Amino acid sequence: MGTKKTAKSEGHGRRSYAITQFELTERLDNAVGKTLGEADSENVFERTKANPKITGIAGDVVERSIIGYPANCDQEPDLLVDGIPVELKTTGLRRSKKTSALEAKEPMSITAVSIDRIVDEEFETSSFLHKIRNMLIVYYLYDSEGTVSAAEYADFPIKGYQFHEFTPDEMKVLKSDWQLVHDFIESIQRENPNEDDRKKRYPLLSSQLRKDLMFIDTAPKYPHSPRFRLKRSVVTDMARKAFGYALEKLPQTYASYSEIDRKLHEIAKAQKGKTIEELGSKYALVNLDAKNIPESIVVRMFGGKGKMSNIELFSKLGLRAKSVTLTKSGARTEDLKLFPVDFDELQDPNLPFEESSFYSHFADSQFLFIVFEEPSRESPLKENQLKGFKRFSFDEAFIQEMAQPVWEEARRLIRNNELRFVPEIDKQTGLPRINRSGVVRGAPNWPKAKDGSVFFRGTGRDATDKPICINGIQMYRQDIWVKGAYIVSRLEDIDWL
Repeated sequence: MGTKKTAKSEGHGRRSYAITQFELTERLDNAVGKTLGEADSENVFERTKANPKITGIAGDVVERSIIGYPANCDQEPDLLVDGIPVELKTTGLRRSKKTSALEAKEPMSITAVSIDRIVDEEFETSSFLHKIRNMLIVYYLYDSEGTVSAAEYADFPIKGYQFHEFTPDEMKVLKSDWQLVHDFIESIQRENPNEDDRKKRYPLLSSQLRKDLMFIDTAPKYPHSPRFRLKRSVVTDMARKAFGYALEKLPQTYASYSEIDRKLHEIAKAQKGKTIEELGSKYALVNLDAKNIPESIVVRMFGGKGKMSNIELFSKLGLRAKSVTLTKSGARTEDLKLFPVDFDELQDPNLPFEESSFYSHFADSQFLFIVFEEPSRESPLKENQLKGFKRFSFDEAFIQEMAQPVWEEARRLIRNNELRFVPEIDKQTGLPRINRSGVVRGAPNWPKAKDGSVFFRGTGRDATDKPICINGIQMYRQDIWVKGAYIVSRLEDIDWL
């Protein structure tokens, strides 16, 4: 083992913890497979006795007990590995409620946006680039369905680590994202000489750029000090690659949403008016009546195969394909299924809405709507003609006015023990309706479609498939949905790509 020492990071003023990659790898290898508690040689968890809600305890264990240096919050990388500055990140993984595959528990915070200084920076000399150029990521499994105290992190196993470098193509995306943030802040300062006027516009940073940022976002909202973060979907992709799970790459790279939009515009211009049958034949698709045929067509148009979720770029972006059909009387689309309800999160009384996965599912969702036109209501699906594409995301007003009240109402029902099973009543007899299986028909009194644009809806194989139990009430698996009528109304105001 080498001797612990510090050295100045080249080109920067503060002293970094210098270590060879050989001894760093040796220390990390010895820790993989252990729990954070077992790896805690410096008794870091002792602090949780006095402060059970302390944050960042997993990172403190990795820094102090495994690697052996004190934590810092400077805007420069933490380590000097064989003379190269390396940023250390410790991040939690959890099992997906959809597939049980590992996914990132949350976005990865990188560094402060530094509103007062960023306009004088260029990407190549920015603190953001210094932080992401060379990264060491240590992964642990957040092995709990619910929220735990800081002390309980001791039971979480260390899954592995990764010396991560973004590819040149990924760096182009990150540079484009960073530049959008830089230019947005610069425009605020240029257009508003008065500081009070600037402060009124800074809160727009976290919401106004959301639809255009591919790999990063900024949080929390000003006046709290905003930070650059890698989106949770991007961190999930990094983790899965670290554990040997790779997705399909497209033949062409895209550094910004504007480049993707231009590609879709070219496709629409060339293919507009063609039927699903013609497109299916062009791209060698067989089952033209399949529900996901529009998604399959789009993937083929980009040079890929299969589902969008299996394409690396689309997976990292969290981009999902949905279809809309234009009829003689207007547009129609089905209600939009978004995500499974995380009941453990709903029952956490200390979790702010903006830090919940409920919020991030809305804030991070991007939808590509493939719009078709049907010749008549009697026409089969394969005769529908491609009209074009529209890209959609939920704005901050919708999230606050439509989604947050549903989240709060669900929490209120649970907290106040007001959750009830409401049976369906037969109008003729006045008695509860009974399924063929002998089970009373009905549903819990979660927010329904009749209550607003965002609502709960349960699904199960049959009336007995009710694995969820909240406040003693058995129920189907619950998902969050958005009314199709709302989506259609919003799409009418969005320009064609």
